[in-house]
Amino acid sequence: MTLPALELFNTLSGKIEPLFAADGQTFRFYCCGPTVYDYGHIGNFRTFLHVDVLRRVLKLNDFAVKHVMNVTDVDDKIIRNASAAGLSIAEFSRKFEDAFFEDMTSLGVERPEAIARATENIPDMVALIEKLASEDIAYKGPDGSWYFRIAKFPEYGKLSKKDFEGIEDGARVDVDEYDKDAARDFALWKAVKPGETSWQTSLGEGRPGWHIECSAMAMKFLGDSFDLHAGGEDLMFPHHENEIAQSECASHKPFARHWFHVRFLLVEGRKMSKSEGNFYTLRDLLLKGYRAAAIRFLLLSVPYRHQLNFTFDGLTESTNAIERLRTFHQRIAKGTWQESASAENTVAEAIAAGEAAFLAALANDLNTAEARAAIFDVLRTVNAAADQARLTRVEADATLALLTKFDSIFAVLEDKDAELTKAALAWAEAEGRLAEASPEVLAQYGAGSLTDADIDALIAERTQAKKQRNFARADAIRNELLEKGILLEDSKDGVRWKRK
Repeated sequence: MTLPALELFNTLSGKIEPLFAADGQTFRFYCCGPTVYDYGHIGNFRTFLHVDVLRRVLKLNDFAVKHVMNVTDVDDKIIRNASAAGLSIAEFSRKFEDAFFEDMTSLGVERPEAIARATENIPDMVALIEKLASEDIAYKGPDGSWYFRIAKFPEYGKLSKKDFEGIEDGARVDVDEYDKDAARDFALWKAVKPGETSWQTSLGEGRPGWHIECSAMAMKFLGDSFDLHAGGEDLMFPHHENEIAQSECASHKPFARHWFHVRFLLVEGRKMSKSEGNFYTLRDLLLKGYRAAAIRFLLLSVPYRHQLNFTFDGLTESTNAIERLRTFHQRIAKGTWQESASAENTVAEAIAAGEAAFLAALANDLNTAEARAAIFDVLRTVNAAADQARLTRVEADATLALLTKFDSIFAVLEDKDAELTKAALAWAEAEGRLAEASPEVLAQYGAGSLTDADIDALIAERTQAKKQRNFARADAIRNELLEKGILLEDSKDGVRWKRK
């Protein structure tokens, strides 16, 4: 099937525009990655999941992809938290960087082609600041820090669409993040302070500001101009605005042609925050008994430009949807289907229409909601045909091919739930946080819990008991499994099981 041309909303232009690789070969894009001062929360992961869908759709459309993501391993928060923990910033940040990539793997996120750590690219940042200083765009402040002179970039505000007319020349800000609408000359290089990690450079002893890190690393790995820059909506101002200003002043070229921003989420209708008691990491949710695949599916259920209201009812619905998809996939893969269809059989047409709708939805600004709906339409049609014993082998194969295409984007059909929950329990035990696990998770996955092989063996014993008409033993096995959170489903295709 011919794939539709891929179009995506461009924050810079405010329009939906075609995606293409400027060099005609490789689509080059940069995504602002984590600042590794704590465990990632579900708001962070919503951004990275939609970026993952973007790269998967690009590959489905036969693009070669070069995806670069930074890791901010030095900034104000890291320095503050590392000091409080009595650790070096390297020791402190590496722990949370490792946890971040473990969580990304748990959520099925593909690893970028390049990971750029701030602390490994300091010389490139210094060279970029020196380039700006040579054109009087960067200047040294009285404290020894270096700042970007915003007044030198008349287009400042073109991404966020904020009006910065009448910028106060020389007003400076040296914190990495700020919420005010007023523009200020921002720090490119921060002079050393007592007790802080620092680097001795031609700019003086100190460390980079947050904004210069991404500009320097993006241009190092992708060139002065590249195809797309991605990140969460909270980064649009000041971070991405500042990236554009310093990069385009240095190169005198457009920085990124296309800008892709993912909206953050609400939790039960409220902004997520620790003070509200609704702040969740992936590990929190796994310890409560929710599945990583269901969390991925829920975070992708609403298109990236719309706000998602994350609810636990929604997470339960997502879990049920995953079960339906996996059960359907197993049924079609293992069933015995007829060789030919009646003249009026329209199942093949429905499968083809579903595939076309699925691809069209993704091509239309990554509409994940419509893409999901198209697959469930096919599921209902094919299940009905299977129930009526009129599904053919050709149609079953076409359905499996479509599910493979679906899973190349959504990545939820493979069942790794038990493995990932056990890993979360092992982490909780090592961190002294086992008390945070629900009793149900401890019973199903903790010490003494049944492995998949144990469950399969008990099901085989139950099947044999039923053949021997030993129904008491068969019922006892079913009850034993139920007590440990294992649900059995007897069907004409055999016995299926799942954990609650």
